Amino acid sequence: MARSTPGFRLSAATGIHRGDRAYQQDQVEVLAHPVAAGCLLAVVADGMGGKSGGRKAADQVALTAQQLFERYSPETESAQDLLAQIVSEAHLMIKLTAISAEEEPHSTLAACLITPDRRCHWIHSGDSRIYLFRGARLMQRTLDHSYVQRLVEEGQITEAEAMVHPQSNLLTGCLGTVQEPTVSTAEIAALEPGDTLMCCSDGLWHYFTARELGMVLESTPPREAAELLLGKARERAKGGGDNVSLAIVRVEALS
Repeated sequence: MARSTPGFRLSAATGIHRGDRAYQQDQVEVLAHPVAAGCLLAVVADGMGGKSGGRKAADQVALTAQQLFERYSPETESAQDLLAQIVSEAHLMIKLTAISAEEEPHSTLAACLITPDRRCHWIHSGDSRIYLFRGARLMQRTLDHSYVQRLVEEGQITEAEAMVHPQSNLLTGCLGTVQEPTVSTAEIAALEPGDTLMCCSDGLWHYFTARELGMVLESTPPREAAELLLGKARERAKGGGDNVSLAIVRVEALS
């Protein structure tokens, strides 16, 4: 998918795989605004809870994001307010689903919104990540709302130890819980040609260093990059892989 606006073009792709799990509980979307050129929303949701509960939660995140984004006006409305509303409404709908279905569905959320003025706003809850690369260099990424990330921040373990920690799947924030979701936000004032954004679930980022991701994203178009990273994650999982999902958006100069 590619959308152009004066000065730059957005090229995007998604990838998703069930991994070695019995059920697919991830959801991923890249949505181009129906009216505003150069306005795009990428969303990854990693559902948790029972055979179908996790997928219902992830689907609810994607549906809520789509419905709210279609009504969003980048000229008159705040991008950060839109993202906060997606979190709030998806969180509520997941909780209502749990009441009606007697399940305990939860979901992570990683969403980034690019506006026509080349600003980027993002929001996340849980351990699905958002990366910003400039060329191959990592400029910024989200920090997981997880038990092991807290240990890293406290200096008790290293980043490398966190990757293999037996409690790496324990989250300290996500959507659908009794408590209000823990969220973090960021804004990039001006994206540049050559910048690449990637939202992904832990089934992908768990198998790569930031340097590896940057090299692939710089040297390969989004569609091929998504396929390459999915394939390599599956290979490195060695038959024990989680659901995998990713959305890649590259900013390109108009020639």
